[in-house]
Amino acid sequence: MDMHTVVVGTSGTTAEDVIAVARGNARIELSEGALAALAAAREIVEALAAKPDPVYGVSTGFGALATRHISPDLRAQLQRNIVRSHAAGMGPRVEREVVRALMFLRLKTVASGHTGVRPHVAQTMADILNAGITPVVHEYGSLGCSGDLAPLSHCALTLMGEGDAEGPDGVVRPAGELLAAHGIEPVELREKEGLALLNGTDGMLGMLVMALADLHRLYTSADITAALSLEALLGTDRVLAPELHAIRPHPGQGASADNMLRVLAGSGLTGHHQDDAPRVQDAYSVRCAPQVAGAGRDTLAHARLVADRELASAVDNPVVLPGGTSQAEGSGGGRVESNGNFHGAPVAYVLDFLAIVAADLGSIAERRTDRLLDKNRSHGLPAFLADDAGVDSGLMIAQYTQAALVSEMKRLAVPASADSIPSSAMQEDHVSMGWSAARKLRTSIDNLTRIVAVELYAATRAVELRTGLTPSPATQAVIKAVRAAGVEGPGPDRFLAPDLAAADAFVRAGKLVEAVEPVTGPLA
Repeated sequence: MDMHTVVVGTSGTTAEDVIAVARGNARIELSEGALAALAAAREIVEALAAKPDPVYGVSTGFGALATRHISPDLRAQLQRNIVRSHAAGMGPRVEREVVRALMFLRLKTVASGHTGVRPHVAQTMADILNAGITPVVHEYGSLGCSGDLAPLSHCALTLMGEGDAEGPDGVVRPAGELLAAHGIEPVELREKEGLALLNGTDGMLGMLVMALADLHRLYTSADITAALSLEALLGTDRVLAPELHAIRPHPGQGASADNMLRVLAGSGLTGHHQDDAPRVQDAYSVRCAPQVAGAGRDTLAHARLVADRELASAVDNPVVLPGGTSQAEGSGGGRVESNGNFHGAPVAYVLDFLAIVAADLGSIAERRTDRLLDKNRSHGLPAFLADDAGVDSGLMIAQYTQAALVSEMKRLAVPASADSIPSSAMQEDHVSMGWSAARKLRTSIDNLTRIVAVELYAATRAVELRTGLTPSPATQAVIKAVRAAGVEGPGPDRFLAPDLAAADAFVRAGKLVEAVEPVTGPLA
């Protein structure tokens, strides 16, 4: 098996697997254990379906309509209908990587053997992902309880050969045409299968996993830009000493301080705070950078723990369990049990928490940028880092753009999970809004990337304007790499947007971290 294949088994999957499938188009295989578990669970469901007693999801309606018993001749129609009726999303299309993560995580739960779905259905889900077919999923439709119902329904619709999907060529076509073009037979859903394809936290979880990867890169990048700003402001690196952080032993704080210290090693700019304009201490945005970034890092660690637990979960309602007794027993003592595991609260809370810490990281980065541009606080740098201040405006409006991004991030930090609007005739009377929390976090991460890019742009220019002083080897490596990437250095005013776009692309692709680590060694 090569590194581009992800095997789906009966146990939980990893964050790396999710990203490999969502972003790297890794191929998927179902393990023999998963196929056996699928078959065993299906036997239980079929035994229950043959009994006269109503079983939720097998022989009843759904949600507030669960009181109606559905006769065997209408059950295939019931499963088709739940998919069609629940595929009610509206608004812009959701990104391809999100939909692939959504589909893969639903397949992961299906393959756990707790959903009662036939092996053939699971294999077809894998075939669609492997073919590069991506269902059209819309922005609005999930309340994050009973799972991400509308988004998952649009994916199940493609499995049935209905609705629209995007092919591997990026062209949207009827799903039936795409399946036929790849030799995939549409699935005719049977008892419980429609419900099992819709009932999970897969969309919000997929976005959480990808957000954690992106934020890890951004927190390391922000440690680097904070160090560059400290250097450009002729600040002191004494506040980064390990013994200072050991007496307040938050792990993230220590990691950020160590990152900054390694970036600044060998700098000829640090320690000049007692020269022309003596300072006892640097401003909070410089001196407290490890404390703020470190608290965010610790929040990421908590969110990662939640994500790992959710990745190890089988989220469905009802679930198929072996042995025991219940209202719904199948063959061999297996049973089907209703539960509330589909509620997205655990995931929604950490998604909102991440939006808060991301906003604060953006806020402190913007404050450092503003300090670099203000001649009254920059300790000898020209106003707005301009070539000829007055004739040139320098980076004045770059900071405006950064401030606008920070302002939006603060609005996006308002928690979605504190809201709840009852649905399904008050049967589903408390919901998580986890999908909404995930969607706004993605916007927040995009903004944070741009904010870090603006600080990088300002800090590298400011360091270069410190003539006669030699920056650290790591800083020199950053300046060389960022200039090679098309981000220009000091000089007269020019069209600024292309420089900022190049800096954004540099940070977004992880190039900032890549530029530093050959000098510093691996950063946290």
